[in-house]
Amino acid sequence: MSKRSRKQIKGKQTGSKRMNSAQLAERILNFLENHYGEEFSIKQIIKKLLIRDSLTKGGVEPVLNKLVEAGSVSRNPRNHFSSTKSPDFIEGTVDFVNPRFAFIIPDNKAEGEEDILIKANEMKNALDDDKVRVMVYPNKRHGQKREGRVLEIVKRAREEFVGKVEISPRFAFVVPDFKKMHHDIFIRKSDLMGAEHNQKVVVKITEWREEDKNPTGKITQVLGEAGEHEVEIHSIMAEFGLPFEYPEDIVQEAEEINEEISQSEIKARKDFRDITTFTIDPVDAKDFDDAISYQRLPNGNIELGVHIADVTYYVKPKTNLEKEAYDRATSVYLVDRTIPMLPERLSNGLCSLRPNEDKLTFSCVFELDENGEIQKQWIGRTIIHSDRRFAYEEAQENIDKQEGDFFSELTLLNNLAKKIRKRRFQHGAINFETTEVKFKLDEKGTPLGLIVKERKDIHKMIEEYMLLANKAVAEFIYNKNKGKDTFVYRTHDHPDLERLETFANFAKKFGHQISINEDTRISSTLNKLMNEIEGKPEQNLLEQLAIRSMAKAKYSTEPKGHFGLAFSHYTHFTSPIRRYPDMMVHRLLQHYLDGGKSPDKEPWDDKCVHSSEREKRASDAERASIKYKQVEYMSLAEDKAYEGIISGVTEWGIFVEITETKCEGMIRLQDLRDDYYEFDEKNMRLIGSKNKKMITLGDQVSVRVVNTDIDRRTIDLEFANDND
Repeated sequence: MSKRSRKQIKGKQTGSKRMNSAQLAERILNFLENHYGEEFSIKQIIKKLLIRDSLTKGGVEPVLNKLVEAGSVSRNPRNHFSSTKSPDFIEGTVDFVNPRFAFIIPDNKAEGEEDILIKANEMKNALDDDKVRVMVYPNKRHGQKREGRVLEIVKRAREEFVGKVEISPRFAFVVPDFKKMHHDIFIRKSDLMGAEHNQKVVVKITEWREEDKNPTGKITQVLGEAGEHEVEIHSIMAEFGLPFEYPEDIVQEAEEINEEISQSEIKARKDFRDITTFTIDPVDAKDFDDAISYQRLPNGNIELGVHIADVTYYVKPKTNLEKEAYDRATSVYLVDRTIPMLPERLSNGLCSLRPNEDKLTFSCVFELDENGEIQKQWIGRTIIHSDRRFAYEEAQENIDKQEGDFFSELTLLNNLAKKIRKRRFQHGAINFETTEVKFKLDEKGTPLGLIVKERKDIHKMIEEYMLLANKAVAEFIYNKNKGKDTFVYRTHDHPDLERLETFANFAKKFGHQISINEDTRISSTLNKLMNEIEGKPEQNLLEQLAIRSMAKAKYSTEPKGHFGLAFSHYTHFTSPIRRYPDMMVHRLLQHYLDGGKSPDKEPWDDKCVHSSEREKRASDAERASIKYKQVEYMSLAEDKAYEGIISGVTEWGIFVEITETKCEGMIRLQDLRDDYYEFDEKNMRLIGSKNKKMITLGDQVSVRVVNTDIDRRTIDLEFANDND
C-alpha cells in the first residue's frame, strides 16, 4: 500500500469519527478560544477542525447557535463566529531555545507559574532575551503547556550581533555566532564596509519587516580573519557587548585624582599602619582588594583585621568615573585578559593595597578567641600599610615548610579559619568545590597546555575571612533596624525541590544517596556527596549539576538569607575594585555609620537588578572564552581515544565531558549507525529499538574527536569503539 493510501485511510479514520453535540461544542470552543480576535465562517470551522463525517458537519451550525445563545461565542452580520472569552496578556522575556519555538518567562513570575510556549511563526520577529507583550490563549487542554503569541516587542535586548560574513555575487549574509539567534542577517553589498568573505564582523539590524524571513543589517565593524586569537576574543567581547577600552574623559578623570592622603583624613580613620598586615592573591594579580592584619591581644585573643580598598573615597557619586563603574558593574575575566570595572590608575594604583604604601581602607576588625569565635567586632574606615605581598603558592609553601616570612602568623590564621569553616558547615553551609580550568597560552594566544586549578588551604583561609567580613556587615545593618533600612544584600533562595529530585535520581546512578526532605539534611547530604566524589571521574559533572539544581544568587534590597552559605544575612563588601555592588554597600554602610536615615529603596532596587544582569553577562562571556580555547585546544590535541563521562542526553545527541581535559563535546544521534535510538527523557537515556542497548547520563565511555568548529564553539565526537 502506498504512503498516500495509508495517509488517506488514517485521515479518514480520524476525520470520520462521529462526535456528539457536547464533544463538538468543546472542540469548536477550544478552536475559537485559541484563535482569539479572529472570525471564521461555518465552512472554515469545518475545514480547520478536519470534520469529514456528514452528520457531524450538519451538527456544526446548531452547536454554534447554542454557543451564541450561551454567550460563549459571538456572531457578526456576515455569519462569522469568534470567541467571547478574553485571553490573558502578559509581559516577559524571550528564551529562544531552538528554531522551532521559544518560551516567554513572565515578569514577576509567581511560584509554580508556567512559562509560555510560543511557536516560531507566532514570534513577530522577537529574538532571544527581548522583552515582549504576549497574548496567552485562554484555553489550555489537560497536560498541555500554556501557549500564546507575541503581540509586541516592548524592548529589543540587542541590535548588534557578531558573526561570519558570507558574500555571494549579488548579496551577502552574516551567520551569527550567537546560538540563540536562529536567523542569518541579510546585508546589501553597499553595507559591507569593506568586509571580505568569511571574515568576522559586527552587524547591526537596521530593518525587519514582518513579512521578511530574515532581518536586514549593515556591518558596523570588521574584526578580522576568523580563527585568529585576537579576532575571536574581540568577537566574544562584541557578542556580549563588553567595552574594548575606556573613553578618554574617564581616563583623564582618573589621572587627575590627587593621590596624597591628607593628615585630616588620617586623623578621621583608625590607624593600622603599625600592625602586621599582608595581602594574599593570585601570582598574576595586580589589583589587591583585600589585606589581612594580625596581632595578639593582652588577653591572649587574636585581633584579625579584614581591610578592603576604600574605592568610594576616590570614586565620588555623579562623576563620570562613577557612571562608568555602574555601567560595567563588574570586571570580566576572559581566558587571556581582564576587562576591569575601574581604570588602571585606580584598580592597579590608587586603590590597590600594594606593599610598603599607606592605603585607605574600609575594615572589619574581629577579636577572636582560640576557637575562632567572635568576642568583639568593629567596622569603619581605616588606614593600613601592607608589609608583604604574597602569592597564594608562596604563602602555602611557608605554611607547609614552616619557614619564611610570617609563617607562624599564617599558620595560626589558617588553623583558626579551619575551625570557623568547620562550624559553618555544621550550621548547614554547602561545600561546593568547582573545578576551574586555566590555559597556558603562547604569545599568539595558542593554547599550549591546560591547567586544572587546585584549591589549597590558603585559598580557603582567605575565602573564610572574606565570608566573615561580608556576613558581619550584612548582620550589622540588618540588626540596626530589624532589616527595615535600605541595604544591598547577596541572597540565595532555597532550591527547587523538583530540580533537586532530578539531581538526586541522577546521583543515584553513581551509587550516591541524597536526602531532599529538609534544608539541613540537604546541606549535609550534599557535603557528604562532595567528599565522596573528590578525585573520581564523575566529580566535575556532579559538581556542575548540583550547582545547576540550586537557585541563582543575586543582589537584592530584600533582607533574605543565603541558602548555600547558611547565613541569615549576607552581602558583598570585600571586592569593590571589581564589583559595583560592593561600592554600593560601602556607601550605604558609611551613610549609616554617620547616622544617616534610610534612603528610598527603589533606586537601589534598580541598581541591584542591573548588577545581577551584568554579573550574568560577565559569567556568560567568561564561559564562552573558555569554551573557545577548549575547542581550539582539542583541535590541536593528539588524535587518540579519550576517556569521558556522558554529561547530557538529548533527543538529538549525547554530550560527553572528556575527563583529561574537562572539555565537553557531542556525539550526534544521526551518526550512530548500529541502531535507531529513542530518547527516554524521564530517565535521561537513549534506548536502542532493536538491540535495547541503553546509553545513560553518567556512563563512562571512550571517545574520539571527529571535528572542531571554533565559530560555533563545538566539538564533535564519536564513540572510540563498537563496545560503547
